[in-house]
Amino acid sequence: MSQINKKWYQGMFSNEDWWAAWLGLFFFGLGLLSIWGLDAVGWIAKPKTWEFSNLIHDFSWSKLLKVSSKNYHHLHPLASLFITYFVFLILTSIGAYFQKLNVKKYIIGFTVIFFLTWLTWIIGHEAHLSAANATVKGHNYYQEYNLSWGLQLGGGASFILALIIGLIIGNFFKGFANKIKEAAKPEWFIKAAIVLLGIKLGIMSMKAMGFTKELALAGAAAAFVAYLLFWPIVYFIGRKYFGLNRDSAAVLSSGISICGVSASIATAGAIKAKPVIPIAVSTLILVFAMFELIVLPPLYTNLAPNQPIVNGAAMGMTVKTDGADAAAGAILDQLMISKHLKKTGEHWEEDWILSAAILTKVWIDIFIGIWSFILAYVWIKKVDRGNIKEKIPLSEIWFRLPKFVMAYILVWLIYLGIMYFFPDIIGAAKSGAHIAQGPYRKLLFMLTFLSIGIITDFSKLKGMGKLAILYAVALFAVIAPIAYFVAYLFHHGMMPPVVAK
Repeated sequence: MSQINKKWYQGMFSNEDWWAAWLGLFFFGLGLLSIWGLDAVGWIAKPKTWEFSNLIHDFSWSKLLKVSSKNYHHLHPLASLFITYFVFLILTSIGAYFQKLNVKKYIIGFTVIFFLTWLTWIIGHEAHLSAANATVKGHNYYQEYNLSWGLQLGGGASFILALIIGLIIGNFFKGFANKIKEAAKPEWFIKAAIVLLGIKLGIMSMKAMGFTKELALAGAAAAFVAYLLFWPIVYFIGRKYFGLNRDSAAVLSSGISICGVSASIATAGAIKAKPVIPIAVSTLILVFAMFELIVLPPLYTNLAPNQPIVNGAAMGMTVKTDGADAAAGAILDQLMISKHLKKTGEHWEEDWILSAAILTKVWIDIFIGIWSFILAYVWIKKVDRGNIKEKIPLSEIWFRLPKFVMAYILVWLIYLGIMYFFPDIIGAAKSGAHIAQGPYRKLLFMLTFLSIGIITDFSKLKGMGKLAILYAVALFAVIAPIAYFVAYLFHHGMMPPVVAK
């Protein structure tokens, strides 16, 4: 292996995975300062529910935006928005510099993407799109604005709108997309958001430790069982019925079975496959992820409206790439909560369905490091026997482990530590945590949705006939059905907590 002489800290300041961890941990650290009475996160802007005719009749920025904390009530909403822009621009530009991106192009691209994201986010909060005809946190905006109709999509309206606008830019305005794509980094944004989701999981653990533990263990068991089935079945189909060579079948199997682009690249590196193979597979993964992201959330919502946690876990095992999985989980979370609220008047707490999707994906991400090590060993000892005389260091597992996942778990454990060892400061810790995992995380999600659309070019499927057909067959005939069965096996009957009215 060419990795033998690597230092354990290699890539710590140049790798996207590491920078997702740093960005997430930075905002986590700011939120944690509330323990000492410091509100270092409350300046961030967040959108408000508004109604078109009401806004036109009496326009005010305060109807569209607000600052996240009462401690910053003196800030004008636009001032809060521009502070948010400059903070995110500076932090991500530092990361872009160390990742050797073109910083000038990044700054221009990020500026465009940031304000497009906010425009989309604000539009998505228009009452006809988002408001549910039910009382949530003391408000029924549907009735307060005297609406005669509404899609009642909740926060999912903004996510879907951002994705649509991104796809339009990426497929119909390709020249414009190329000018801003240096800053369209959905995997970086979503991984940082997942780190902040560790805060949410910590808060949820404080409320329902037993349920959180059950969810985590069920996710681990489901991921383990599913991936023992996924990989060999897809590998067999690729070899037997599509005539792929061992390398191509292995890379495709890892990409569609384990965790998308990361797994396909890790597998290709482990078995020393030709560079063109992971590139082709990665393209398929990204394009098909868009179909899954668009189709699966409404499909699961309507086919199994009473199995929210099952749907979330199945999503985590089916949708490839961390960006698409978290995005699909976020849409599913919002659609299912809104549908259940509209039907029963009962409001499920947000993010439990999303967490079910993320937790299964987290276990899968951890599995990448171990699996690439196993494949490297098998290929050297069995497949390429006699051609390669290399030793495989155990440190290879460390280099393959996703660092943002480690940050996610670290954040979760810190909040668990506060709960167990310092219960008297839980209230102070929560005040900063709610903002860090709320508007910060949701902004990163919104940046992800727009960015993932911008970099998705459906025309790239041309010329990949056999691989594309195999991918489609494996996804819809093998992965999706098995994932749902396994998710049901380990998660059926689990329901999110209900928010008190």
